[in-house]
Amino acid sequence: MLDFSVLNSSFVNPTWISAIYAFLLSFVLGTLLALVYVKTFRGLSYSLNFLHGLVLLPIVIAIAMQAIGDNVARGIGMIGALSLLRFRTNVKDPRDMFFIFASLAIGLASGVHAYGIAILGTACFVAALTVLHGSPFASGPQFDGLLRFNLPRSPEEQREVETILAGQCRHFALATIREVAQGERLDFSYQVRLKAQSTSADLVEQIGSRPSVRGLNFMNQESVIEV
Repeated sequence: MLDFSVLNSSFVNPTWISAIYAFLLSFVLGTLLALVYVKTFRGLSYSLNFLHGLVLLPIVIAIAMQAIGDNVARGIGMIGALSLLRFRTNVKDPRDMFFIFASLAIGLASGVHAYGIAILGTACFVAALTVLHGSPFASGPQFDGLLRFNLPRSPEEQREVETILAGQCRHFALATIREVAQGERLDFSYQVRLKAQSTSADLVEQIGSRPSVRGLNFMNQESVIEV
């Protein structure tokens, strides 16, 4: 039977059972964090190694905190050892960075036997993610795709294409425009949000039916694309 009296054990002089509790709690909360990351992920694919890192990082931090205790010399030695490592992984998504910090915080709280803070903090983090995941402004991308094509340098041609866009799209916005073919043609990029009854195939078919349109390309997107 588990002895929960060890939850009040000293961080300076931890017992074997309190250390086991710290490592188990780090593993459980890290696994929960990884599961929430998968459930709330909106991209096309996620890194399996990143998920493993979310589970393993709290355990590693808890081990370090248990080993350091309140010994300043140990802390300085740990910093020196970590300075020998070079972390070259670039975190491109700010959301991933927050998950890393949450994983670190779980390991720190578990390592210093602040089990209540670790559990309550993880619960608040998961609750906030759940609210954000289901909120209206996070329910989907602002645009469905990126439409690219080029036309002769003619305002009439552009207006006729935009008439088609108005019929097929709830909203569209001109993202970029540039000269091609030595200035004789213009290359357009539109971010579009399709109507409920419209599809990307219908839009491409209607615009592609115009003889002046060349280089037609429609790119689906899960999030706003930087052009």
